[in-house]
Amino acid sequence: MSTIEFNQNLNFLTESLNAFAYSLTKNSEDAKDLYQETAFRAINNQEKFRPETNFKAWTFTIMKNIFINNYRKKVKANTILDSTDNTYFIDSGSNVITNDGNRNILMKELQEMIENLEDSIRIPFVMHHEGYKYNEIAEMFDLPLGTVKSRIFFARKALKDSIRRSYGDYDLVRSMTA
Repeated sequence: MSTIEFNQNLNFLTESLNAFAYSLTKNSEDAKDLYQETAFRAINNQEKFRPETNFKAWTFTIMKNIFINNYRKKVKANTILDSTDNTYFIDSGSNVITNDGNRNILMKELQEMIENLEDSIRIPFVMHHEGYKYNEIAEMFDLPLGTVKSRIFFARKALKDSIRRSYGDYDLVRSMTA
């Protein structure tokens, strides 16, 4: 294949190659760079093309291989190898991951304390915590409004006492769950 025919075939495939480059990169600037690199390599390796083969497949394969090689370079460049003796440098970053284990245990124990309350005070307390209003709870159980309020008050008081017995100072527990 002569150089003129080669260049004509390459020019004929420009639109298809650009579309393929965009489908690989999903970025128009990167696609232009990929097409340019493909055209350069195709022209540079013109003597390696065998005229009895598919020119389009040959150029698309060049493009795909360039894309894969560039992708592998980017991945390798983003890989960080840590050869430090200790983890000080790893732990010194600005991103801190918190462990909610203590909070989860406290919430589980608090849930058990609520379940251990007498039904007469636990049910109104839980309903109020879930968003029911005092008067709605009173209507559901056919109780006076004051009775519902006092039962919720007694539930809170019993929970505070349970927390103090289990953990000591209530403010300490509150600061741990905040």
